[in-house]
Amino acid sequence: MSSYFDIVMIPLQLLIVFFTIYYFVISWFGLFGKMKETKQFEEKSTFALIVCAHNEEQVIAQLVDNLKQLNYSQELYDIFVVADNCVDQTAKVARDAGAIVYERFSETGRGKGFAMEWMFERLFGLERQYDAVCVFDADNLVHPDFLKIMNNHLCSGERLIQGYLDSKNPEDTWVSGMFAISFWIVNHVWHLAKYNIGLSCVLGGTGMCIDTKLLKQYGWGATCLTEDMEFTMKALMENIPTTWAHDAVIYDEKPLTFKAAWNQRKRWAQGHFDVANRYIPKMLAKGIKEHNVVVLDGMINLIQPYFLLVSTVFVICTYIYNFIPFYTNILYEVLPLQVWQIIGIGQYIFPITVLWKIRASVKSWVYLLVYPVFIYSWIPITFLGWVHRNDHEWNHTIHTRSISFDDVIIPENVVEMGPKQVAFRKDTK
Repeated sequence: MSSYFDIVMIPLQLLIVFFTIYYFVISWFGLFGKMKETKQFEEKSTFALIVCAHNEEQVIAQLVDNLKQLNYSQELYDIFVVADNCVDQTAKVARDAGAIVYERFSETGRGKGFAMEWMFERLFGLERQYDAVCVFDADNLVHPDFLKIMNNHLCSGERLIQGYLDSKNPEDTWVSGMFAISFWIVNHVWHLAKYNIGLSCVLGGTGMCIDTKLLKQYGWGATCLTEDMEFTMKALMENIPTTWAHDAVIYDEKPLTFKAAWNQRKRWAQGHFDVANRYIPKMLAKGIKEHNVVVLDGMINLIQPYFLLVSTVFVICTYIYNFIPFYTNILYEVLPLQVWQIIGIGQYIFPITVLWKIRASVKSWVYLLVYPVFIYSWIPITFLGWVHRNDHEWNHTIHTRSISFDDVIIPENVVEMGPKQVAFRKDTK
């Protein structure tokens, strides 16, 4: 009987072993590996800072004011706001704050990806041309040195760069707290790790910097629910990796309720499956043909949600196995028990190390105790994302946390000390 099930279960176990070792090994290069040093260049790159805003009158002024205060020559960058299908005062508020505003109204092509493509077309038609574009969400706060750091990366020859996505509300609720922890962990054990060993990161939708020549040459063309991941893979197919600017920090508003977090992550899962289905075959063929490890790694990144579903099925099978051993268990033959124990311990060490590195608050350490709830909730979310993978309806995440640049104490020594939690002034708490 077991021989029939082994046809499926043995390859499944080998797959689990591969992914487990793959993730575990890579993580160490982010936690304990030395971060790549970027040479300091004089300010010379020109930037178009683009904010796609849909009904964001509550937060857009704070971001525009923040961007006007960056530690970079103001004559070298302009601030553009796309008021995308707004029915509120977003356009007026942004203009009053000092941004160059473009209003877009479209019954079709709804979503951030379409708005960005629309704005890029108009940007390229302007008399003034820019070396790069930086994209932000309306709810963001941006570290003062963001453009200075991006200039260094551009001058070093990098063309597609993602900044460090942090949280501006890590202590608002337990949901926003766990969301923040997940981003901190991914930033270190995934993005920084991959950058350190020469692999490609993934764009995060905001805080990203794109060389204008790259955009003009290949076009944006990323309009799915996860337009950032789509463009990452599109660029990777042209052998252009996404690099990582660990010190270019963007503070993002995380969802306050479990329902909002659920809906946002479901949208990400839907988009991930969409991109995966379109790019996995192409990237596999290219990676094998060219012996391109970077492209194959990008393909592995796309496989992640499938791996989560498969590993969940395997966990269920192991429970059944305890009562009915219906397949051959080879996990401990491939890897000794001691290795599995080390990996298991590592799953606890990694989050603890990250929180220690960013000087996390006491409240964040408390949230870490319930962090597994957030992790395991990805299982049903991913399943629903797969079920609705062909549903391209875009749902806007409402932002309400109105925090100005003057309301927070943002670490100024991130280059020396690494990103740290944003601190609020006493009179704003």
